[in-house]
Amino acid sequence: MGTLFIVATPIGNLEDITIRALRALSEADIIACEDTRRTGQLLGSLQRKYPDLFSGREGKVPPLSYYDQNETQKIPQIISLLNEGKNVALVSDAGTPLISDPGFKLVRECIAQGVTVSSIPGPSSLINALVLAGLPTDKFLFLGYPPRKSGHRQAFYETIVQSWRAFKTTVVLFEAPHKLAKTLEEMQGTFGDIPVVLLREMTKVYEERREDMISGQLARLRKKPPRGEFVLVLPCPF
Repeated sequence: MGTLFIVATPIGNLEDITIRALRALSEADIIACEDTRRTGQLLGSLQRKYPDLFSGREGKVPPLSYYDQNETQKIPQIISLLNEGKNVALVSDAGTPLISDPGFKLVRECIAQGVTVSSIPGPSSLINALVLAGLPTDKFLFLGYPPRKSGHRQAFYETIVQSWRAFKTTVVLFEAPHKLAKTLEEMQGTFGDIPVVLLREMTKVYEERREDMISGQLARLRKKPPRGEFVLVLPCPF
C-alpha cells in the first residue's frame, strides 16, 4: 500500500521549499493538486533550481487535478492508486494543504481505510502573517475566509466579537482582493474603527505589511485597488 504525503510548498519564495518536500515531490508516483498548470510550473522551477535534489519526475504521469468542486469524485481514484502501492503527494496552490484548501476529506478517508498519511511541514501564510503582525501570539483564532452570503457574514462577525470577549485572542482571516474593501467596511460596522494588520505578497520581493485603523486601510484601498491574496490579523479590542 502506498502513502499519502501532505506536502507544503512555498507561498512565494522558491527557496522556502524543504529538502523533504523536494524528495517527496520528486519521487511521488502521483501529485494531486488544485491547479495542474500552476503546479506544473512549480515542478519545472524546482527541477531547474535544484537539479541534484529534484531529478525523479522524468517518466512520471502529469499532476492530477484535485480541487473543491471535484474532490468527492477524485477520492475513490486516489484511494485506488494508494491501494495499488502508488505514493501520492497532495499539494495546494501555495503553502500548506488543507488550510482553507481541499484535502481533509481525502485524509479522513485514508485514515478510515488504514492508508498511511505523512505530513511534510513547511510554509504557511497563516503562520507567516501571525508572526509578522506584531500582535499577541500566545493564542489565536483562525477563521479562514468570511462566508459568501450576506446573512451568514453578519453572524460571522458577531461570532468574532463573542470570541474576543471570551478568549481575548488575536484573530486571523484570509480574503480575496476584490472582496477586501467590502469585508473591511462590514467589520467597521460591527467592530468599530479598530486597528487591523494587512499582509500580502509574503516572502516575495514586494512583501507588504500595513498596520492602520480600518478607516485608514479603506482610504488607502480607494486610492490603490488591492492586488494579491490578503491575510488580515486583528487584535482583541477589549
